Amino acid sequence: MMVAGAPLDLTLKSRVEETYGIQLLNCYGITECSPTISSVRPGQPKNDQTVGSLVSGVQGRVVKLDGSVAMAGEVGELHVRGPNVMLGYYHAPDLTAAAVDGEGWFKTGDLARIDGDCLYIVGRAKEMIIRSGFNVYPAEVEAVINSHPAVIQSAVVGKPVSSNEEVIAFVQLQANSEIGVDDLASYINPLLTPYKRPSQIIKLEALPATSTGKILKSKLAASLLESQ
Repeated sequence: MMVAGAPLDLTLKSRVEETYGIQLLNCYGITECSPTISSVRPGQPKNDQTVGSLVSGVQGRVVKLDGSVAMAGEVGELHVRGPNVMLGYYHAPDLTAAAVDGEGWFKTGDLARIDGDCLYIVGRAKEMIIRSGFNVYPAEVEAVINSHPAVIQSAVVGKPVSSNEEVIAFVQLQANSEIGVDDLASYINPLLTPYKRPSQIIKLEALPATSTGKILKSKLAASLLESQ
Protein backbone atom coordinates (compact mmCIF):
# COMPACT_ATOMS: atom_id res chain seq x y z
CA MET A 1 0.00 0.00 0.00
CA MET A 2 1.22 3.49 -0.83
CA VAL A 3 0.04 6.96 0.13
CA ALA A 4 0.88 10.45 -1.12
CA GLY A 5 -0.60 13.91 -1.58
CA ALA A 6 -0.59 15.21 1.99
CA PRO A 7 1.36 14.85 5.25
CA LEU A 8 0.98 11.33 6.61
CA ASP A 9 -0.98 11.06 9.85
CA LEU A 10 0.93 8.45 11.86
CA THR A 11 -2.21 7.51 13.81
CA LEU A 12 -3.99 6.77 10.54
CA LYS A 13 -0.91 4.87 9.30
CA SER A 14 -1.03 2.61 12.37
CA ARG A 15 -4.77 1.96 11.98
CA VAL A 16 -4.46 1.13 8.28
CA GLU A 17 -1.52 -1.21 8.84
CA GLU A 18 -3.32 -2.96 11.68
CA THR A 19 -6.45 -3.39 9.56
CA TYR A 20 -4.77 -4.79 6.45
CA GLY A 21 -1.70 -6.40 7.95
CA ILE A 22 0.80 -4.82 5.55
CA GLN A 23 2.99 -1.72 5.61
CA LEU A 24 1.73 1.65 4.34
CA LEU A 25 4.54 3.25 2.32
CA ASN A 26 4.72 7.04 2.23
CA CYS A 27 5.56 8.73 -1.10
CA TYR A 28 6.12 12.26 -2.40
CA GLY A 29 5.77 13.82 -5.80
CA ILE A 30 4.69 16.83 -7.84
CA THR A 31 2.84 17.00 -11.15
CA GLU A 32 5.77 18.85 -12.73
CA CYS A 33 8.01 15.91 -11.85
CA SER A 34 5.99 13.21 -13.60
CA PRO A 35 5.03 12.99 -10.62
CA THR A 36 7.16 10.81 -8.32
CA ILE A 37 10.20 12.21 -6.53
CA SER A 38 10.72 9.89 -3.57
CA SER A 39 9.22 6.87 -1.88
CA VAL A 40 9.61 4.54 1.07
CA ARG A 41 10.70 1.25 -0.48
CA PRO A 42 8.91 -2.09 -0.09
CA GLY A 43 10.90 -4.23 2.31
CA GLN A 44 12.30 -1.11 4.02
CA PRO A 45 9.28 0.26 5.92
CA LYS A 46 9.54 3.36 8.11
CA ASN A 47 7.66 4.24 11.27
CA ASP A 48 7.91 8.01 10.97
CA GLN A 49 6.77 10.60 8.40
CA THR A 50 9.67 10.28 5.98
CA VAL A 51 8.79 10.13 2.28
CA GLY A 52 11.72 7.76 1.77
CA SER A 53 14.62 8.20 -0.60
CA LEU A 54 14.81 9.79 -4.04
CA VAL A 55 13.83 7.54 -6.92
CA SER A 56 16.54 6.37 -9.31
CA GLY A 57 17.87 9.11 -11.57
CA VAL A 58 16.55 12.01 -9.48
CA GLN A 59 18.87 14.41 -7.66
CA GLY A 60 17.77 16.54 -4.75
CA ARG A 61 19.14 19.35 -2.63
CA VAL A 62 17.79 21.58 0.13
CA VAL A 63 18.41 25.30 -0.36
CA LYS A 64 18.21 27.85 2.46
CA LEU A 65 16.78 31.35 2.17
CA ASP A 66 20.23 32.82 1.54
CA GLY A 67 20.68 30.55 -1.48
CA SER A 68 23.23 28.23 0.13
CA VAL A 69 22.80 24.47 0.15
CA ALA A 70 21.63 23.23 3.54
CA MET A 71 23.59 20.79 5.65
CA ALA A 72 22.09 17.45 6.73
CA GLY A 73 19.06 18.03 8.93
CA GLU A 74 18.66 21.73 8.05
CA VAL A 75 15.36 22.96 6.61
CA GLY A 76 15.10 24.75 3.29
CA GLU A 77 13.32 24.60 -0.06
CA LEU A 78 13.65 21.31 -1.90
CA HIS A 79 15.11 21.52 -5.42
CA VAL A 80 15.14 18.44 -7.66
CA ARG A 81 16.73 17.62 -11.00
CA GLY A 82 16.37 14.65 -13.33
CA PRO A 83 14.67 13.22 -16.41
CA ASN A 84 11.33 13.35 -14.61
CA VAL A 85 11.31 17.17 -14.45
CA MET A 86 9.02 18.87 -16.95
CA LEU A 87 10.39 20.77 -19.95
CA GLY A 88 8.28 23.78 -19.02
CA TYR A 89 4.81 25.23 -18.53
CA TYR A 90 2.81 25.39 -21.75
CA HIS A 91 3.25 28.74 -23.49
CA ALA A 92 4.49 30.30 -20.21
CA PRO A 93 8.25 30.95 -20.50
CA ASP A 94 8.29 33.39 -17.57
CA LEU A 95 6.70 30.86 -15.22
CA THR A 96 9.07 28.19 -16.48
CA ALA A 97 12.13 30.38 -15.87
CA ALA A 98 10.93 31.11 -12.33
CA ALA A 99 10.46 27.40 -11.56
CA VAL A 100 13.45 25.79 -13.32
CA ASP A 101 16.91 27.35 -13.28
CA GLY A 102 19.55 27.18 -16.00
CA GLU A 103 21.04 23.99 -14.52
CA GLY A 104 17.72 22.16 -14.58
CA TRP A 105 16.92 22.42 -10.87
CA PHE A 106 13.16 22.58 -10.25
CA LYS A 107 12.06 24.61 -7.23
CA THR A 108 9.34 22.56 -5.59
CA GLY A 109 8.08 25.23 -3.19
CA ASP A 110 8.17 22.61 -0.44
CA LEU A 111 10.25 22.93 2.71
CA ALA A 112 12.24 19.81 3.46
CA ARG A 113 15.17 18.33 5.31
CA ILE A 114 17.37 15.33 4.55
CA ASP A 115 18.57 12.94 7.25
CA GLY A 116 20.81 10.21 5.91
CA ASP A 117 19.08 8.86 2.82
CA CYS A 118 15.63 9.86 4.03
CA LEU A 119 13.72 12.92 2.84
CA TYR A 120 11.26 14.71 5.12
CA ILE A 121 8.73 17.27 3.88
CA VAL A 122 7.98 19.81 6.60
CA GLY A 123 5.50 22.01 4.73
CA ARG A 124 4.90 24.45 1.92
CA ALA A 125 7.19 27.48 1.86
CA LYS A 126 4.23 29.82 1.40
CA GLU A 127 2.41 28.26 4.38
CA MET A 128 5.23 28.67 6.91
CA ILE A 129 4.22 30.82 9.88
CA ILE A 130 6.70 33.18 11.50
CA ARG A 131 5.68 33.70 15.11
CA SER A 132 7.78 35.97 17.28
CA GLY A 133 10.76 35.32 15.03
CA PHE A 134 10.39 31.52 15.12
CA ASN A 135 9.46 29.36 12.12
CA VAL A 136 6.33 27.27 12.63
CA TYR A 137 5.66 24.48 10.13
CA PRO A 138 1.89 23.76 10.05
CA ALA A 139 2.36 20.07 9.20
CA GLU A 140 4.21 19.52 12.48
CA VAL A 141 1.43 21.09 14.53
CA GLU A 142 -1.25 19.25 12.53
CA ALA A 143 0.45 15.92 13.21
CA VAL A 144 0.14 16.52 16.95
CA ILE A 145 -3.51 17.60 16.69
CA ASN A 146 -4.40 14.65 14.46
CA SER A 147 -2.98 12.21 17.01
CA HIS A 148 -5.98 12.92 19.25
CA PRO A 149 -8.51 10.08 18.80
CA ALA A 150 -11.44 12.51 18.43
CA VAL A 151 -9.86 14.43 15.54
CA ILE A 152 -10.56 13.43 11.93
CA GLN A 153 -8.33 16.07 10.39
CA SER A 154 -6.94 19.53 11.05
CA ALA A 155 -5.48 22.50 9.23
CA VAL A 156 -3.13 25.08 10.73
CA VAL A 157 -2.77 28.54 9.19
CA GLY A 158 -1.19 31.84 10.15
CA LYS A 159 -3.21 34.90 11.09
CA PRO A 160 -1.46 38.26 10.59
CA VAL A 161 -1.45 40.49 13.67
CA SER A 162 0.57 43.60 14.42
CA SER A 163 4.14 42.81 13.29
CA ASN A 164 3.59 39.12 13.98
CA GLU A 165 1.58 36.01 13.12
CA GLU A 166 -0.64 33.85 15.27
CA VAL A 167 -1.03 30.10 14.89
CA ILE A 168 -4.68 29.17 14.27
CA ALA A 169 -5.91 25.57 14.12
CA PHE A 170 -9.11 24.41 12.41
CA VAL A 171 -10.28 20.94 13.41
CA GLN A 172 -12.88 18.46 12.24
CA LEU A 173 -13.93 16.07 14.98
CA GLN A 174 -15.50 12.64 14.95
CA ALA A 175 -19.29 12.69 14.67
CA ASN A 176 -21.02 13.22 18.02
CA SER A 177 -17.73 14.03 19.73
CA GLU A 178 -18.29 16.11 22.85
CA ILE A 179 -14.69 17.21 23.31
CA GLY A 180 -14.24 20.96 23.64
CA VAL A 181 -11.46 23.20 22.37
CA ASP A 182 -10.11 23.60 25.91
CA ASP A 183 -9.82 19.82 26.25
CA LEU A 184 -8.06 19.63 22.90
CA ALA A 185 -5.68 22.43 23.88
CA SER A 186 -4.88 20.61 27.14
CA TYR A 187 -3.94 17.56 25.08
CA ILE A 188 -1.74 19.22 22.45
CA ASN A 189 -0.04 22.00 24.42
CA PRO A 190 2.32 19.72 26.40
CA LEU A 191 3.39 18.16 23.09
CA LEU A 192 4.38 21.46 21.46
CA THR A 193 6.89 24.15 22.35
CA PRO A 194 5.11 27.39 23.35
CA TYR A 195 5.59 29.27 20.08
CA LYS A 196 4.02 26.37 18.12
CA ARG A 197 0.87 26.19 20.24
CA PRO A 198 -2.29 27.45 18.52
CA SER A 199 -3.59 30.78 19.80
CA GLN A 200 -7.06 29.63 18.80
CA ILE A 201 -8.69 26.31 17.94
CA ILE A 202 -11.79 26.49 15.73
CA LYS A 203 -14.12 23.51 15.31
CA LEU A 204 -15.79 23.00 11.92
CA GLU A 205 -18.22 20.32 10.81
CA ALA A 206 -16.06 19.82 7.71
CA LEU A 207 -12.91 21.47 6.38
CA PRO A 208 -13.14 22.99 2.88
CA ALA A 209 -11.45 20.71 0.37
CA THR A 210 -10.96 20.04 -3.32
CA SER A 211 -12.61 17.11 -5.11
CA THR A 212 -9.49 15.04 -4.33
CA GLY A 213 -9.70 15.81 -0.61
CA LYS A 214 -6.91 18.39 -0.37
CA ILE A 215 -7.74 20.94 2.32
CA LEU A 216 -8.18 24.47 0.99
CA LYS A 217 -6.13 26.40 3.50
CA SER A 218 -6.49 29.58 1.46
CA LYS A 219 -10.21 29.61 2.26
CA LEU A 220 -9.53 29.10 5.96
CA ALA A 221 -6.95 31.91 5.99
CA ALA A 222 -9.36 34.19 4.14
CA SER A 223 -12.09 33.48 6.70
CA LEU A 224 -9.80 34.77 9.45
CA LEU A 225 -9.23 38.03 7.60
CA GLU A 226 -12.95 38.45 6.99
CA SER A 227 -13.69 38.04 10.70
CA GLN A 228 -11.30 40.83 11.74
